[in-house]
Amino acid sequence: MLRISLFLLFVFIRCSMACPCTSAVVSGRVTPDGRPLLWKHRDTDFLQNHVVYVRGGRYDFIAVVNSADYHLKKEAWIGVNSAGFALMNTQSYNLADVKDGEERGVANGRVIHQALAICATVDDFRHYLDTIRKPSGLEANFGVIDAQGGAVMFEVDDEKYTVYDANDPQAAPDGYVARTNFSVSGTYGPGAGVVRYQEAVRVLAPLAHERAVTPARIFTDLSRSFHNCVLGIDLRQPPFTGADTSGWFVDQDFIPRGSTSCSVVVQGVKPGENASLSTMWTLLGYPPTGVAVPLWVDEALPDMVRMDRTLGTSPLSYESLRLKEQVFGLKWGMGSERYLHWSLLYNEEGGGYMQRLAPLEKRIRTEGIALLEKWRKEGMRNRQDMDGFYDRIEDFNKDLSNIGKQ
Repeated sequence: MLRISLFLLFVFIRCSMACPCTSAVVSGRVTPDGRPLLWKHRDTDFLQNHVVYVRGGRYDFIAVVNSADYHLKKEAWIGVNSAGFALMNTQSYNLADVKDGEERGVANGRVIHQALAICATVDDFRHYLDTIRKPSGLEANFGVIDAQGGAVMFEVDDEKYTVYDANDPQAAPDGYVARTNFSVSGTYGPGAGVVRYQEAVRVLAPLAHERAVTPARIFTDLSRSFHNCVLGIDLRQPPFTGADTSGWFVDQDFIPRGSTSCSVVVQGVKPGENASLSTMWTLLGYPPTGVAVPLWVDEALPDMVRMDRTLGTSPLSYESLRLKEQVFGLKWGMGSERYLHWSLLYNEEGGGYMQRLAPLEKRIRTEGIALLEKWRKEGMRNRQDMDGFYDRIEDFNKDLSNIGKQ
């Protein structure tokens, strides 16, 4: 018990230095429809994100990228390609000894961009890792799903990797593999994100037991979770929602945080299904002030997720971050940015940003699911249907842009 307590204390100290992410690969054996899922909740210094369509060397793909430097670095952080192969990473902090001045995982984003262009399966990615130059410049947990039902987490460092297969009952008895910013195969102690990992497991375990892990539940119960396992509190429960509180709280070890830039769930296909039906449910910006939209691998992406040069990012990211700035609006000197204006997000009157955005996201999700079901019956994606749907959700984005301005 003392060892765990010291570990957590060390993690708390390091958290302010890390760029934390939370993630999971989910086997189709614990989802209602048998399709695998890949989730990444991204925390980074690059808060402005957009989605790009790339004509790859072998496969075309869509991916979430930094708005600030994509044209210079060609890095990606989560994406899916035309073969139904999806890939993401979370930075690990206990796989390699890094000297002063060295950057951890300097090649992580480049590898995702490259692999999306050439890999179709989990085995392809394994072969890619086997053949790239060593030392590779990698230090990350890489989550992968493919159109054959593969769902694997690779813990990768400069020289080697360890595989955790979500479809293997021995490696993943609950049908999923969750990771934050430590690797199970790494050195015990100097990792990060243990509290967020415990929260992910707390939510995913019962959902997996009921075969109820869905993109909607991930966004609602994880990407917007304000439960803290160490403190034993949930801000969405009394007394934190009432008028007898100040309406403020400290942003500490919740999955959504001031450094969150996006949360994305790739919903794969069943073996034998058309890979073009792989869907990237994409929430750009701070999840409590944003909405998730479904995207498919096609150059005709909606404008709301594309780079807008005037805004410096995508409209979806811009509007979410605009609201987030109000939530983290305390400017009382050093450290005040850690204070979260909780009552702006959620309150007992039902007027918080999260509460007002939930019906909008539900409308988008309901229509997106209906479209997917139609295409699954037809066996392929229909471009005319997709274009019409994207036109309609552009109108939904106008509703988002009006929130917080009244």
